[in-house]
Amino acid sequence: MNRSALGPALRALRETSGMEAKAVARGAVMSRSKLSKIENGNVAPSVADVDRILTAIGVSDEVKAEYMAAARQAATEVTAWRLIRRLGYERKQQQIQALEAQTRLVRLFQPSLVPGLLQTPEYVRAVFSRKGLSPDQEDRTVGARLARQSVLYAEDKTFRFVITEPVLRWRIVPPLVMVGQLDRLISVSRLPNVDIRVVSLAAPQTDFPSHSFVIKDDRMVTLESVHAETVVTDPRDIHLCVTKFEAFWRAALSGDEMRALVESVRDGFLREQETGWAG
Repeated sequence: MNRSALGPALRALRETSGMEAKAVARGAVMSRSKLSKIENGNVAPSVADVDRILTAIGVSDEVKAEYMAAARQAATEVTAWRLIRRLGYERKQQQIQALEAQTRLVRLFQPSLVPGLLQTPEYVRAVFSRKGLSPDQEDRTVGARLARQSVLYAEDKTFRFVITEPVLRWRIVPPLVMVGQLDRLISVSRLPNVDIRVVSLAAPQTDFPSHSFVIKDDRMVTLESVHAETVVTDPRDIHLCVTKFEAFWRAALSGDEMRALVESVRDGFLREQETGWAG
């Protein structure tokens, strides 16, 4: 099956299953209109679109592998943030949640911000307050991101986070809010299926942080740049990201050493709070 035939093939698969289009669209976290355009071949589906559609239909692993192989013929997909904004950040969070629900191993590298799954409500709001959203859009987007965090407690999933020390110090919120955020990192790090590591500025390094990325199992990597989100599915590119992640993973502090570093930064914010914050 080639990529151009993918949309009509998905429609045939849905019709064979007996499912209505509106039910599949709802399960795939997309509009009925978008699903129709994909099925009619008017819009090329992304790898993530195909993944969610197949999951919503409930196909076998063998069928899913065949269709995903066709979807991955275009190994790199770039979506400008302005288009994601048009879609709606709330809907984007829901789509990410749908992908996380299908992923057993999440590996996330973040050199600048606390990862979304680990953010407190106040930190989430600080992130999205810089997007120029209306109050209602901001509230719904914050709620959607927080709703994703329940996946951390799924016993059949494993989460590995690597963040750099500047993430602990980046001042997008007042000191007292950062205290609560760092306490959350310490708390979540004790979950049995969550491993949070911090790359210390004091440790010699052999690589450069460059940008954040998320590896979902070994099938997809999402990278974020200033202007766009990039999704790669070529195994060679995924391997490069896994190699980079593992190098930082080995170099990062973990367990009690990691928590001691986070606690020291937290205590610094507490001391600073006594004298006020000019931010």
